[in-house]
Amino acid sequence: MRPCREEVLAITKELVHVNSVVNTNGEKQVAQYIFHWIKKLKYFQLHETAVMMQKTMNDQYERYNVLAYVRGTKSASDKTIILMGHLDTVEIDDFAHLKKWACSPDELMEKMKQEAVPPLVREHLHSNGWLFGRGSLDMKSGLASHLYLLKYYSEHPEKLSGNIVLIAECDEEDSSHGILSALKALKAWKKEHQFNYIAAINADFVSPRFPGDENRYIYKGTVGKLLPSFFITGAETHVGSCFEGLDPNYIAAYLTKQINYNPALCNEAYGEITTPPVSLKQTDLKPFYTVQTALAAYVYYNFFVHSWSPKEVLVKLKNEAIIAFQQALADYKERYKAFCRRSGDTFHEISWKPRVLTYKEMERILTKLHGQSYIDHMEKFKQNKLTDEQLDVRMFAAAVVEEAWKWMEDKSPAIILFYSSLYSPRVEVTGEKSEREKNVLQALDHAVAEVQPHYPYSIVTRNFFPYISDMSFVSLSDDEKEIQAACDNNPSWGTKHYIDYQHIRDLNIPVINIGPYGYDAHKKYERVELEYSFNIVPNLTFQVIKQLLASGQK
Repeated sequence: MRPCREEVLAITKELVHVNSVVNTNGEKQVAQYIFHWIKKLKYFQLHETAVMMQKTMNDQYERYNVLAYVRGTKSASDKTIILMGHLDTVEIDDFAHLKKWACSPDELMEKMKQEAVPPLVREHLHSNGWLFGRGSLDMKSGLASHLYLLKYYSEHPEKLSGNIVLIAECDEEDSSHGILSALKALKAWKKEHQFNYIAAINADFVSPRFPGDENRYIYKGTVGKLLPSFFITGAETHVGSCFEGLDPNYIAAYLTKQINYNPALCNEAYGEITTPPVSLKQTDLKPFYTVQTALAAYVYYNFFVHSWSPKEVLVKLKNEAIIAFQQALADYKERYKAFCRRSGDTFHEISWKPRVLTYKEMERILTKLHGQSYIDHMEKFKQNKLTDEQLDVRMFAAAVVEEAWKWMEDKSPAIILFYSSLYSPRVEVTGEKSEREKNVLQALDHAVAEVQPHYPYSIVTRNFFPYISDMSFVSLSDDEKEIQAACDNNPSWGTKHYIDYQHIRDLNIPVINIGPYGYDAHKKYERVELEYSFNIVPNLTFQVIKQLLASGQK
């Protein structure tokens, strides 16, 4: 065990002090800080081209990744291990009156000690074993661990039989422009320096899986994440004649009831199960107040996968949407009948039927109906929408579907199912697909066996990192056809949104997560445990590196 707690703690505090909220100038500032921190190391003064700031590509914000490498001199080897971690954080508004100190851990903790806080938070505040502050857990402590190891190997290249590459990437908390841009640099370095990427080690945070859980987790691979979205049309009417129309918000409510928290939509693989979908936005698309019911509604849901492909998810959600639509119409009919009984109005049979189409199915219908005129119109529409920088990719996709709907001849109520954001692919690391995977898992088992005796809580490995992370963009478990469904059913694909998944497939690096432990990531009581995060984590990663590069052969 290498004693490193105080050094990693110091680096963490330095990083936390730089407010680097995603999609702000802070991302650029923290990248500059990390770049200059690395440049000061003697190794990088002698090897100036071994560290770089890389501007992200196809990005409306100016922000940067920092990449660096150390070549080992112990024995000749092309084996290369990537240490990766993101430098951005979520925003700090949740700190409210403590916002001023959100990025100043020592001052923040003193302020919090003077306030009424939950019992466990108070216990941690007074224990001297925890560090609070935005980014302390997610994930500047993990990045600090990697920087410590980069520094160590830069000072002792003679102990390294192979190479270490560090990626400190931006924009993990939003659209992953950072890691997607870094792929280009990784491919270039692979060719230029003959790097053979045998493993990637991420250092994102881990937390208890349930109240009272004292395990510290290491993850092999990661959960996949989709954003299935629904454009819902009804039949507009004056609110004074509400049963002459069908409110799309009403259908949206049934859709959310059918999908939200639905355990049938949890994906199990290797004995582990995803959390169920939950809505992240639900709104109608009326631009201002009128007494007419809305023409359309829009809702999207977070959706995690372990083994299901984007294509399979579309099939499952189309079925759920049909069920929701059927139930909505059945209840509408019963309520209409009940109203007529009370009011004395005459009941008229409703003619609407459940109608659910995927975006690709609608595109096929419209292309067949209107041909090139539709294609040209939609291309022009998308290009014009690109000039609106305030329109995020999710609302851009909704606008495209709304415009396409205007071309439909049959405008009876319908639900259009599509994806409105990037697909973060699931990654399985089972040891069965390649020798590289097998070696990574063996090295991980060895590392845990070496370090566990030095720590009182159990260090447990699991198959899927349970949160969204940039691990999704260094390896692929889906085949090309499975990925294509996410592209074909994304209205912003090729304009507002595009990912070259082939870049990921070209590298396809087995990836694991050894990260800091703590509580309340993305919340004002975000905190990281010092001993595990600043001592155990760097030593676990050190042991994995040592084991993987032990032989030194090419």
